Amino acid sequence: MRTATVANEFAKMRHLRVGWFLGLLLIGVVAVTVFSWVSMIASADTPAPDDHVWRSVLAGLGLATTLLAPVLLAVLASRQVEIEHRGNGWILSAVSGATPGRLCRAKFLALGSLVVAVAIASCLLLVAFGLAAGAQAPVPVGRWLAYTASVAVVHLAVLAFHLLLSARVENQLVCLGVGVLGVLLGTFGAALPVWARHLTPWGYYALITPADYVGAELVYLDPHHTSVIALAVVGGGLFLVTTARFDRQEA
Repeated sequence: MRTATVANEFAKMRHLRVGWFLGLLLIGVVAVTVFSWVSMIASADTPAPDDHVWRSVLAGLGLATTLLAPVLLAVLASRQVEIEHRGNGWILSAVSGATPGRLCRAKFLALGSLVVAVAIASCLLLVAFGLAAGAQAPVPVGRWLAYTASVAVVHLAVLAFHLLLSARVENQLVCLGVGVLGVLLGTFGAALPVWARHLTPWGYYALITPADYVGAELVYLDPHHTSVIALAVVGGGLFLVTTARFDRQEA
């Protein structure tokens, strides 16, 4: 992968207002999480245990991520690819040596690095919020680190899928519609059998949910970290194979 190709993708972002959507993802996830936390605290009719703050923040974070990430990742991928469809960018890049597959990989590296940074930043801000909210129990560092790593992997898998879809389908409304469908699959994923959640990248948002209500009690859950590792390996492999096919088809 040429560094210049990736750098060129960052340059394109300045004209596509990608920063606005990344900021919306960051602020939206934090804001919805805080709102969910306030709602949980207000509805509690019994004294909360010491670690209730962390459980409620993590539960709210899982919900906020599932509600916002699928659509905003679809928008980010669509904007980064749509410019190639509009201005014959695929042909111009191929002439300069950046084949369609290589261009998709460059877009993934550029956008993916920023998406991971947003995932890390949102978790750090919410840890700071939990401390400011008066959490008495120690920060469950292991759970926060595991969720941050897991959600970064799922974000990247969803982003890779949408980059490939946007590259294949010129009508970007189709891609955005798939993003909306992803919200539904992620939100109602908890109601599906575990095997069914593994069938789509959005189902993994339900698999990595760190905390949720079981009956009337808010408890920590056991996320499927092994499944996330498998998603990274299989998803990464499929992305590389598919982009390599893009190169051969153009050749």
